[in-house]
Amino acid sequence: MADRNGLEAPSMDTIILVRHGKPALSRKVRLTWTGFRDWWHRYDEGGIAPGQTPPDKVAHWAHRADLVLSSPLPRAVQSAELAAGRMPDDTLPGLVEAALPSPPLGPWKMRPKSWGTVARILWCAGYSDGMETLAEARARAEIVSETLGRRAAGGKIVYVSGHGWFNRMLKGSLIRRGWRCVSQNGDLHWSRRRLVRPTTGPAKEPSREKDAA
Repeated sequence: MADRNGLEAPSMDTIILVRHGKPALSRKVRLTWTGFRDWWHRYDEGGIAPGQTPPDKVAHWAHRADLVLSSPLPRAVQSAELAAGRMPDDTLPGLVEAALPSPPLGPWKMRPKSWGTVARILWCAGYSDGMETLAEARARAEIVSETLGRRAAGGKIVYVSGHGWFNRMLKGSLIRRGWRCVSQNGDLHWSRRRLVRPTTGPAKEPSREKDAA
């Protein structure tokens, strides 16, 4: 692609981090801490709710991507397939959500969303209940970021179907590695972050489509 002066514009490596679609498991329940622990296991085992349409820009990047990657959890795999119209090229175990241990708070009952908030705050403060710690999740994000960078080298577009909190951690890790976040739209289901860097490998063939935010 040439710039306005007729010079060849530098090729960009691109990573699109997308949170999965809305899960099928209902959040309209009130649970104790043990109930939330069981609910979270079922959440990980379940897929996405039927009848969803990925946002236009998510579908745009999924169809344009040279490589579609996904967390192996069903909700991420199904979201990737729905957005791209095909199965992911690869599933990476390192893309799973950061651990969310359920804090023992007796008979107190809350909605899953509230439990998730409390659990995430306590996890960030050091509570892990034998699960992955914050430090371990950060180390995993560094490893995954290195992998994604290698996959995107050469001006490729890599679409990543992942999870809300870990996608945020990946964004931070990629920025520390020299990537630049050029667009994002929050943390809700189907939210996306687009990160770019000047290509670090042999450029691929020119893209067929115009860039989009």
